[in-house]
Amino acid sequence: MDRIKIGIIGCGKISGIYMENCRKFAVLDLVACADLDLNRAREQAAAYGIPRACSTEELLADPEIELVINLTIPAVHADVSLQALRAGKHVYVEKPLAVSLAEGQRVLEEARTRGLLVGCAPETFFGAGIQTALKLIEDGAIGRPVSATAFMMSRGHEHWHPDPEFYYAPGGGPMFDMGPYYLTALVQLLGPVARIAGITGKALPERVITSEKKRGSVIPVAVPTHVAGTLQFEGGAIASLITSFDIFGGSSLPPIEIHGTEGSLLVPDPNTFGGPVKYRRTGDEDWTEQPLLPGYEGNSRGIGPADMACALLRGRPHRASGELAYHVLEAMWAFHESSDSGRYYEMASRCERPKALPAGLPLYTLD
Repeated sequence: MDRIKIGIIGCGKISGIYMENCRKFAVLDLVACADLDLNRAREQAAAYGIPRACSTEELLADPEIELVINLTIPAVHADVSLQALRAGKHVYVEKPLAVSLAEGQRVLEEARTRGLLVGCAPETFFGAGIQTALKLIEDGAIGRPVSATAFMMSRGHEHWHPDPEFYYAPGGGPMFDMGPYYLTALVQLLGPVARIAGITGKALPERVITSEKKRGSVIPVAVPTHVAGTLQFEGGAIASLITSFDIFGGSSLPPIEIHGTEGSLLVPDPNTFGGPVKYRRTGDEDWTEQPLLPGYEGNSRGIGPADMACALLRGRPHRASGELAYHVLEAMWAFHESSDSGRYYEMASRCERPKALPAGLPLYTLD
């Protein structure tokens, strides 16, 4: 099988699972990794059998590398993606696509100008959980979808993350951290968003780190930490969404529910790849758990770049596209813009719903 040579820029906490999984997909050949801290790049290269650890400049100068996975912090996502595109590389970037709409537009325009592809996390909607929910909706199990609820209720990251500061800096907050998972899943299940009404707030002006290494350090909170609102989709469905770092006593709210004219659907946590998936049709006494479609139930980060590599080889669209990521980025900003203006935000972008994964393919093989 043909393979696409790839390199990873950014060897922080999330890089390990990408490096592990990139070795499982036959279409990917991970040949180099880079980081501002060269020692960290060397450690990851040794741990995951990557042939070369180097600087970002050296990686981008390598003519054999066709696709770059950008795992840097959100504040520099756009800058690093633009560097890679200008070096003639296709780019797959960790979410979000960028921290501003202007930056996101620049990334997509640069790629179009150069005839290159941009892909973006999250790829969790490739998982068996969301794919099973999608098939139930497409098969009419709950009738026509008319409404949805989605909740990401958290106390924030300062109690466990070793370097939590960026979660409370511009480009951070619960919407930009976790919103991509929920919004991408909703777009996969319900289609593109038409308009949004939002309201935002902040429970605390500062956060105290209680994780090790930086225990006792104080973080100024520069972004809203509770973001709530309503979305109307082009197909007419209406959804309520809350993302929060201000839930200090826990929550029992479900991640996502989809309600249709003939029943309801419980969708699993969109930050995971597995289940369970349950549905209840009008008149049923209880929920029925739907067996998951054969596919990706464990942490399969890396499937997005693999699908992108297959798209390059087959000449077909890739699923976790830059257009999808930009639509989600605009939707995240829409909650904040609507809150600030006190008005609905009418979406300017649109995207196609990603196609379902083909049935019956062996794991780590994408058509």
